[in-house]
Amino acid sequence: MEFRTLVVGDIVAKAGRQALAGGLPVLLKAHAIDVVIANGENAAGGSGITPSLFDELRALGVDCVTLGDHVYRKKEVVPLLAASDRILRPANLPDEAVGRGWTVLESQSGFPFAVISLLGRTFMKPAACPFHAVDRILAEIGDRAKLVFVDFHAEATSDKIAMGWHLDGRVTALCGTHTHVQTADERVLPKGTAYITDLGMTGPHEGVLGRKKEKVLSALITGMPTYFDVATGDLRLQGALVTADTQTGLAAAIGRVSVPVAPPPPPPPKKEAAPAPGSSGAPEEPEVADGLDAP
Repeated sequence: MEFRTLVVGDIVAKAGRQALAGGLPVLLKAHAIDVVIANGENAAGGSGITPSLFDELRALGVDCVTLGDHVYRKKEVVPLLAASDRILRPANLPDEAVGRGWTVLESQSGFPFAVISLLGRTFMKPAACPFHAVDRILAEIGDRAKLVFVDFHAEATSDKIAMGWHLDGRVTALCGTHTHVQTADERVLPKGTAYITDLGMTGPHEGVLGRKKEKVLSALITGMPTYFDVATGDLRLQGALVTADTQTGLAAAIGRVSVPVAPPPPPPPKKEAAPAPGSSGAPEEPEVADGLDAP
């Protein structure tokens, strides 16, 4: 039996959540998708995720959320990572790191599927060997799930390509994330694993990796640190659609997805209210990420 999985690239801030909300229903209706897996590590203001935003992604139809090097950027997510089996931190972090690196879930159609989150090491924060980590995890999963999906959150294309060959025939799909740039190298490897170097970015493409181009250009040209405000234009949902065989767990096809999404209309202007007693009346902090921190 065919099993269709949509794997969604890095969701960036509110614009990315809007792109998911606008594009996902279209894809679900068009392709009879069984499971949705999404990288949500940039969902909160472009860096990290909060419990409320995890709930928002789940309500939109995401079955499992993977994270990456910004996993602990929002401290309030730590209890959620400890409690839920539908949000994953990278499996090759230290054993003491809160959360789980892999999970086995069941689709609405009744098929078990596993999801594994891995972090690359080249040009990234220190982590244990992802190759050894995934070998141990696959041994633990064993016969619990034929369908296995791996999110490899890594900077170097060579690391991702090497991991694809390492896992060929052993997992359903190896999908790269982190760079926010969708690659055109999707294919089914010789032994049956669907592969793509990077799923791309679900969010605003009128900028630099999801940030306002003016701010990024200013930092690059002047050498001065600044906040990289999240961009808002040219919303797209990007990822890949993987079709697999439920009996073998191997992929039959993989196709890139890039769905343009119209931005929602702006809300009506609010009347200014008097500050609450004890409040400074200062505006809330905008959705931004530190300009010294790469997306």
